[in-house]
Amino acid sequence: MPRAPHQSCAGAERAAVCEGPVDDYTMASMRTVEETFFDFSQRRKGILRALVQEVDKFYAACHPELDNLCLYGNPDGSWEVRLPCDEVPPELPEPALGINFARDGMDRRDWLSLIAVHSDSWLISMAYFNAARLDAEGRRLLFNEINSLPTCLEVVTGSAAPGSTTQAAAHISKRPAGVPQADPAPDTKRPAFHPAANQGRPRQGPPPSSAAEESSGSEDAEEAEYEPCPNCGREFKDGDFWIFCDYCRRWFDGRCVGMTAQRAEASKTWKCPFCTKEA
Repeated sequence: MPRAPHQSCAGAERAAVCEGPVDDYTMASMRTVEETFFDFSQRRKGILRALVQEVDKFYAACHPELDNLCLYGNPDGSWEVRLPCDEVPPELPEPALGINFARDGMDRRDWLSLIAVHSDSWLISMAYFNAARLDAEGRRLLFNEINSLPTCLEVVTGSAAPGSTTQAAAHISKRPAGVPQADPAPDTKRPAFHPAANQGRPRQGPPPSSAAEESSGSEDAEEAEYEPCPNCGREFKDGDFWIFCDYCRRWFDGRCVGMTAQRAEASKTWKCPFCTKEA
């Protein structure tokens, strides 16, 4: 019987965890709601990439003759199928074990949906493991942040619009018919940082601060819809603060990238996580 490569704690993240107590990992690296939610968003992005965008590759990796395999979403937005950590109890919450065994015995869509359900549960477990130092208010805010995104199951089954799953902000499924993508032209005319008074980028219609765009047609404005945050997939809501990257010229949810209106106003330029990583 073929065997998947075995590793006790795969990846740099787990290597660091296995060398010290859990507190050293969680408490040192996850001190805020923003950091915890960013980790959740990246892992979720990797899971969705495996289950939707790269589903054929994922399906092939889950051969039933291999050992007990798990699907991991990584903090960098990637995914991997491998054996779980062999430590008992594990240092970190582990995803569902043996996802490959039922692959050929179930309808493909049902199999993917089942994995999506277990992945949602694992993502929540990881988020609240990382949130060990948050107080009650922080946990409430974290829950609201997580709950604002569609679950993996909703995305896989098509019952909710997916967010971005790649650094190119490519959707993991097609946009619903009749909903146009955002015209990038208005973004290029806006200031590098969205003024706090405007409370972020509008979800529908032109920016309220632009009289010229307001008079361009009420019907078109009502139907227009902007792209979600390229990093976490969140769509704009009233009261949100969004920030504009001066390099790739895309808008990002301020909470997702750890920016506030006050910090934005104090900076002349801002580079998003994707452009920072490529630099």
